[in-house]
Amino acid sequence: MSIKQLQPIWQEKWAKENFATEMPVQTKLIPLFIEGKDVVAESPTGTGKTLAFVLPLLELVDGKKPHIQAVIIVPSQELGIQITEVLRKWTDGTDVTVAQLIGGANMQRQIDKLKKKPTIVVGTPGRLNELVKNRKLKMHEVRHIVLDEADQLLSREHRSTSRSIIDAAVETQLVLLSATITEEIELVAERVMKDPVHIRVEASELPAAGKVDHYYLKADRRDKTEMLRRLSHLEGMKGLAFINSLDQLMMKEEKLLFRDAPIAALHGAMKKEERKKALDELKSGKITLLITTDVAARGLDIEDVTHVIHVDVPQTIEHYLHRSGRTGRAGKDGTVVTLLEYKDEKLFKKLSKGFPSKPVQVVWHKGGLLEGNTKTVEKGRSKK
Repeated sequence: MSIKQLQPIWQEKWAKENFATEMPVQTKLIPLFIEGKDVVAESPTGTGKTLAFVLPLLELVDGKKPHIQAVIIVPSQELGIQITEVLRKWTDGTDVTVAQLIGGANMQRQIDKLKKKPTIVVGTPGRLNELVKNRKLKMHEVRHIVLDEADQLLSREHRSTSRSIIDAAVETQLVLLSATITEEIELVAERVMKDPVHIRVEASELPAAGKVDHYYLKADRRDKTEMLRRLSHLEGMKGLAFINSLDQLMMKEEKLLFRDAPIAALHGAMKKEERKKALDELKSGKITLLITTDVAARGLDIEDVTHVIHVDVPQTIEHYLHRSGRTGRAGKDGTVVTLLEYKDEKLFKKLSKGFPSKPVQVVWHKGGLLEGNTKTVEKGRSKK
């Protein structure tokens, strides 16, 4: 087992967490990481990728050395906050220190944190690059760079910024992780990495996952807000509803809140405190449905999500899989529902060839979802 390669302090912390077993991505990645290899790792959503890079990083850095030794780059504020929390939990009682450098937060405070010479920094590409350019984040002593959700970080939107950060380092180990590594990303990776080792975890290698049912419900655009309201009242609902357009999301949020639906919104235009409040309300059960843009499809640790609702058909199979991967985790069952407009039927049919299972049509009937007109999909009935 790869955990046995770690120092006793990390093995003891692992034991205290009572993990049943290592996940395949951890078994494959940890030894290569410790060996100093550049790695491209592909593993489905919710399969232990965070600890697969956090544990070897902790093994390799030295908290007694007063300089930054590792940089973790993430595409969103939420993922940055989550990884920082994991690192702080595991480094509690050690010399290893962590700083969070994400957009939307006070930069002067972040500069003050950097003056304290943290061991590891976690940040979003824009903010990290800004600090590098202003010579506040010195990369010359950084020995390890991790790109979590690398397909996003090396997409056209973030590629030049991510590369600027990588290029600012001198002798660095580079590790890329994602649930989906496309050919395009592999080509970019080859340009910035030294003889990278490619590892891939297949679904067949994973411990038994929960059963996830995939459905579609035909709905006109004007009816989708009302359908979300109904779904938000399903008994036992703890769902994520994905909307492609920020304008549409904000309009639906306003209408749903006006009708006292138990929902909240999560999107990139919100302040950090507002985003945290929305997530906390879903986790606590104060709301039942979080309507969001794709920011929440990536890496967020929201346990026991019962439903993923694609209010709009995702543009790519990768988006569908990332979104849908928020449910059916840790052995729990899940339900994925796409609200399908007539104009999107052709795209949906094309995308669905790559889905984990063939989507079945459902209808809304007497406060619940029914498969055809016979089989009840939801055990619970809508309360409203």
